[in-house]
Amino acid sequence: MNRLISYSMNNNPIEHLIKRLAKLPGMGSRSARRVALHLLSDKDMNMDPLQSALQSARDKVEKCSTCHCLDVVNPCSICTHPEKDTTKICLLQSVGDVWAMERTGFYKGHYHVLGGVLSALDGVTPDKLSIGTLLSRLDGVDEIIMALGATVDGQATAYYVAEQIRKTHGDITISRLAYGVPIGGEVEYLDDSTLATAMKSRGAF
Repeated sequence: MNRLISYSMNNNPIEHLIKRLAKLPGMGSRSARRVALHLLSDKDMNMDPLQSALQSARDKVEKCSTCHCLDVVNPCSICTHPEKDTTKICLLQSVGDVWAMERTGFYKGHYHVLGGVLSALDGVTPDKLSIGTLLSRLDGVDEIIMALGATVDGQATAYYVAEQIRKTHGDITISRLAYGVPIGGEVEYLDDSTLATAMKSRGAF
Protein backbone atom coordinates (compact mmCIF):
# COMPACT_ATOMS: atom_id res chain seq x y z
CA MET A 1 0.00 0.00 0.00
CA ASN A 2 2.80 2.42 0.94
CA ARG A 3 4.56 1.68 -2.35
CA LEU A 4 1.34 2.45 -4.22
CA ILE A 5 0.94 5.79 -2.40
CA SER A 6 4.58 6.68 -3.04
CA TYR A 7 4.23 5.84 -6.74
CA SER A 8 1.03 7.88 -6.98
CA MET A 9 2.58 10.95 -5.31
CA ASN A 10 5.76 10.83 -7.40
CA ASN A 11 3.73 10.74 -10.61
CA ASN A 12 1.19 13.32 -9.47
CA PRO A 13 1.37 16.55 -11.55
CA ILE A 14 0.53 18.58 -8.44
CA GLU A 15 3.52 17.17 -6.57
CA HIS A 16 5.68 17.66 -9.65
CA LEU A 17 4.64 21.33 -9.80
CA ILE A 18 5.40 21.78 -6.10
CA LYS A 19 8.84 20.21 -6.50
CA ARG A 20 9.67 22.49 -9.42
CA LEU A 21 8.51 25.58 -7.52
CA ALA A 22 10.51 24.55 -4.45
CA LYS A 23 13.70 24.70 -6.54
CA LEU A 24 13.27 28.45 -7.04
CA PRO A 25 15.48 30.77 -4.92
CA GLY A 26 13.90 31.58 -1.56
CA MET A 27 11.08 29.11 -2.13
CA GLY A 28 10.76 26.34 0.45
CA SER A 29 8.38 23.39 0.29
CA ARG A 30 5.65 25.16 2.28
CA SER A 31 5.82 28.29 0.13
CA ALA A 32 5.85 26.12 -2.98
CA ARG A 33 2.66 24.39 -1.87
CA ARG A 34 0.93 27.72 -1.26
CA VAL A 35 1.94 29.02 -4.68
CA ALA A 36 0.87 25.79 -6.37
CA LEU A 37 -2.51 25.95 -4.64
CA HIS A 38 -2.94 29.57 -5.74
CA LEU A 39 -2.09 28.75 -9.35
CA LEU A 40 -4.36 25.72 -9.48
CA SER A 41 -7.29 27.44 -7.78
CA ASP A 42 -8.01 29.37 -10.99
CA LYS A 43 -5.95 28.04 -13.87
CA ASP A 44 -7.37 30.44 -16.46
CA MET A 45 -6.69 33.49 -14.31
CA ASN A 46 -3.40 32.44 -12.71
CA MET A 47 -1.62 29.80 -14.77
CA ASP A 48 -2.29 30.87 -18.36
CA PRO A 49 -0.89 34.43 -17.99
CA LEU A 50 2.12 33.05 -16.10
CA GLN A 51 2.76 30.44 -18.76
CA SER A 52 2.54 33.12 -21.44
CA ALA A 53 4.94 35.42 -19.56
CA LEU A 54 7.43 32.60 -19.02
CA GLN A 55 7.32 31.60 -22.68
CA SER A 56 7.76 35.20 -23.80
CA ALA A 57 10.75 35.67 -21.48
CA ARG A 58 12.26 32.40 -22.68
CA ASP A 59 11.92 33.42 -26.32
CA LYS A 60 12.90 37.09 -26.12
CA VAL A 61 15.30 37.65 -23.21
CA GLU A 62 19.00 37.10 -23.86
CA LYS A 63 22.34 37.84 -22.26
CA CYS A 64 24.14 40.99 -23.37
CA SER A 65 27.40 40.02 -25.07
CA THR A 66 29.10 43.11 -23.64
CA CYS A 67 28.11 43.36 -19.97
CA HIS A 68 26.29 40.01 -19.49
CA CYS A 69 23.12 41.67 -18.23
CA LEU A 70 19.71 40.42 -19.42
CA ASP A 71 17.57 42.29 -21.94
CA VAL A 72 15.47 41.80 -25.06
CA VAL A 73 18.17 43.44 -27.21
CA ASN A 74 21.88 42.74 -27.63
CA PRO A 75 23.84 44.85 -26.78
CA CYS A 76 21.49 45.72 -23.92
CA SER A 77 19.71 49.03 -23.43
CA ILE A 78 22.15 50.04 -20.68
CA CYS A 79 25.24 49.49 -22.82
CA THR A 80 23.74 51.50 -25.68
CA HIS A 81 22.22 54.29 -23.57
CA PRO A 82 23.65 57.59 -24.90
CA GLU A 83 23.74 59.23 -21.46
CA LYS A 84 25.73 56.48 -19.74
CA ASP A 85 29.36 57.29 -18.86
CA THR A 86 31.50 54.86 -20.86
CA THR A 87 34.63 55.64 -18.81
CA LYS A 88 33.27 53.90 -15.70
CA ILE A 89 32.39 50.22 -15.24
CA CYS A 90 30.73 48.91 -12.09
CA LEU A 91 31.61 45.26 -11.47
CA LEU A 92 28.76 43.21 -10.01
CA GLN A 93 28.08 39.59 -9.19
CA SER A 94 24.63 39.15 -10.71
CA VAL A 95 21.99 40.74 -12.91
CA GLY A 96 19.90 41.28 -9.77
CA ASP A 97 22.69 43.53 -8.48
CA VAL A 98 22.49 45.62 -11.67
CA TRP A 99 18.75 46.07 -11.21
CA ALA A 100 19.29 47.09 -7.59
CA MET A 101 21.94 49.63 -8.58
CA GLU A 102 19.79 51.06 -11.37
CA ARG A 103 16.91 51.59 -8.94
CA THR A 104 19.00 54.10 -6.99
CA GLY A 105 19.23 56.37 -10.03
CA PHE A 106 22.61 57.57 -8.73
CA TYR A 107 25.14 55.68 -10.81
CA LYS A 108 25.45 56.83 -14.44
CA GLY A 109 28.18 54.53 -15.75
CA HIS A 110 28.25 51.08 -17.33
CA TYR A 111 28.14 47.65 -15.68
CA HIS A 112 29.78 44.26 -15.95
CA VAL A 113 28.17 41.12 -14.51
CA LEU A 114 30.66 38.46 -13.43
CA GLY A 115 28.04 35.75 -13.09
CA GLY A 116 29.20 34.72 -9.62
CA VAL A 117 32.25 34.87 -7.37
CA LEU A 118 35.31 32.68 -7.02
CA SER A 119 34.73 29.76 -4.68
CA ALA A 120 37.02 26.80 -4.15
CA LEU A 121 34.26 25.04 -2.21
CA ASP A 122 31.77 25.33 -5.07
CA GLY A 123 34.34 24.79 -7.80
CA VAL A 124 33.95 28.28 -9.27
CA THR A 125 37.25 29.10 -10.98
CA PRO A 126 38.21 32.27 -12.93
CA ASP A 127 37.39 30.64 -16.27
CA LYS A 128 33.77 30.18 -15.15
CA LEU A 129 33.30 33.93 -14.64
CA SER A 130 33.16 36.67 -17.28
CA ILE A 131 36.56 38.09 -16.30
CA GLY A 132 37.96 37.70 -19.80
CA THR A 133 35.12 39.73 -21.30
CA LEU A 134 35.75 42.48 -18.75
CA LEU A 135 39.46 42.66 -19.58
CA SER A 136 38.63 42.95 -23.29
CA ARG A 137 36.53 46.10 -22.81
CA LEU A 138 38.89 48.24 -20.72
CA ASP A 139 40.18 50.53 -23.47
CA GLY A 140 38.93 54.05 -22.76
CA VAL A 141 37.87 53.14 -19.21
CA ASP A 142 39.10 55.37 -16.37
CA GLU A 143 37.60 53.61 -13.36
CA ILE A 144 36.47 50.14 -12.31
CA ILE A 145 34.13 50.13 -9.31
CA MET A 146 34.20 46.90 -7.31
CA ALA A 147 30.62 46.40 -6.14
CA LEU A 148 30.79 42.74 -5.19
CA GLY A 149 29.24 41.51 -1.96
CA ALA A 150 31.17 42.10 1.27
CA THR A 151 31.67 38.35 1.76
CA VAL A 152 34.93 36.40 1.91
CA ASP A 153 34.42 35.04 -1.61
CA GLY A 154 33.25 38.41 -2.90
CA GLN A 155 36.30 40.24 -1.62
CA ALA A 156 38.67 37.48 -2.79
CA THR A 157 37.15 37.81 -6.26
CA ALA A 158 37.55 41.59 -6.19
CA TYR A 159 41.25 41.30 -5.33
CA TYR A 160 41.80 38.72 -8.06
CA VAL A 161 40.06 40.81 -10.73
CA ALA A 162 41.92 43.95 -9.60
CA GLU A 163 45.22 42.11 -9.98
CA GLN A 164 44.32 41.03 -13.52
CA ILE A 165 43.32 44.58 -14.47
CA ARG A 166 46.55 46.08 -13.14
CA LYS A 167 48.62 43.67 -15.24
CA THR A 168 47.41 45.23 -18.49
CA HIS A 169 45.77 48.54 -17.52
CA GLY A 170 47.73 49.91 -14.58
CA ASP A 171 46.47 53.44 -15.22
CA ILE A 172 42.85 52.55 -14.44
CA THR A 173 41.56 53.65 -11.04
CA ILE A 174 40.08 50.74 -9.09
CA SER A 175 37.62 51.71 -6.36
CA ARG A 176 35.14 49.87 -4.18
CA LEU A 177 31.86 50.60 -2.43
CA ALA A 178 32.35 52.19 0.96
CA TYR A 179 29.92 53.28 3.68
CA GLY A 180 26.61 51.53 3.95
CA VAL A 181 27.58 48.02 2.85
CA PRO A 182 27.54 45.72 5.89
CA ILE A 183 30.09 42.93 6.27
CA GLY A 184 28.56 39.77 4.87
CA GLY A 185 25.95 41.78 2.97
CA GLU A 186 24.86 41.13 -0.61
CA VAL A 187 24.35 44.09 -2.96
CA GLU A 188 21.04 42.79 -4.32
CA TYR A 189 19.36 42.96 -0.90
CA LEU A 190 20.45 46.47 0.14
CA ASP A 191 17.91 49.28 0.13
CA ASP A 192 18.16 52.07 -2.45
CA SER A 193 19.40 54.73 -0.01
CA THR A 194 22.18 52.50 1.32
CA LEU A 195 23.33 51.65 -2.20
CA ALA A 196 23.35 55.31 -3.27
CA THR A 197 25.38 56.29 -0.18
CA ALA A 198 27.84 53.46 -0.74
CA MET A 199 28.36 54.45 -4.37
CA LYS A 200 28.80 58.13 -3.50
CA SER A 201 31.33 57.35 -0.75
CA ARG A 202 33.41 54.80 -2.64
CA GLY A 203 37.16 54.83 -2.02
CA ALA A 204 40.38 53.57 -3.59
CA PHE A 205 40.78 49.79 -3.75
